[in-house]
Amino acid sequence: MRKNIVAGNWKMNKTIDEGVQLVQEIKKLLSEKSNLSTQVIINPPFTHLSTLKKEISNSAIKIGAQNCSYESSGAYTGEVSVSMLKSIEIDYVIIGHSERRAYFNETDELLLKKLNLVLESGLLPIFCCGEVLSQRDSGIHFEVVRQQIENTVFKLSADKFNKVIIAYEPVWAIGTGRTATSQQAQEMHKYIRNIITEKFGASLASEISILYGGSCNAQNAKELFANPDVDGGLIGGASLKATDFVQIVSSF
Repeated sequence: MRKNIVAGNWKMNKTIDEGVQLVQEIKKLLSEKSNLSTQVIINPPFTHLSTLKKEISNSAIKIGAQNCSYESSGAYTGEVSVSMLKSIEIDYVIIGHSERRAYFNETDELLLKKLNLVLESGLLPIFCCGEVLSQRDSGIHFEVVRQQIENTVFKLSADKFNKVIIAYEPVWAIGTGRTATSQQAQEMHKYIRNIITEKFGASLASEISILYGGSCNAQNAKELFANPDVDGGLIGGASLKATDFVQIVSSF
């Protein structure tokens, strides 16, 4: 079911004590808001998950992991399996973040394996897609995103795909000095929804939440979220400051 979602990706930041303090601040600020219907998700490092799961137990906040293994178990030193995440009642898993693709060479084939493991376990994937600067400047950004989607989530059944949250990351607008306009965000979000319609039909396409993951912050969130095909954000740096994060959550 399509809903407004704001997910904070903490990346490799915060000690556990700092994470507890941040969640407590977020909870306090959210409690002062009325009539909020936005789903709030935090995605801290693996080491924080058990502690912060308890910290949010009396709130509407959900918790997700930033990654998972593409294997269910075995001799994979340093990896964390989906069953391990499920055992501590994690709700979501980010799959295919641009940093995982760039720094850890994650392929579409590997990401599809992760997607299936996550969905089979009953967890929900936040699947990332998006183009880099050279692809945007070459005018092939639509083709790149289509291929990323066709090679992964479009290989799922309609029932499985209906559980996926998509996050569009304009990688070219993250830390490059370039910024994506609200119109550019809407253009790609609409394109993604259109190709979902081609594949699965308009009814299912209308149910999928598509988040924006390109340097969304407290200043531009309201304009971005006003677009008809932008259903929220996958928030990086701004999710590490409680006031900024809650202001983004309140931007619908």
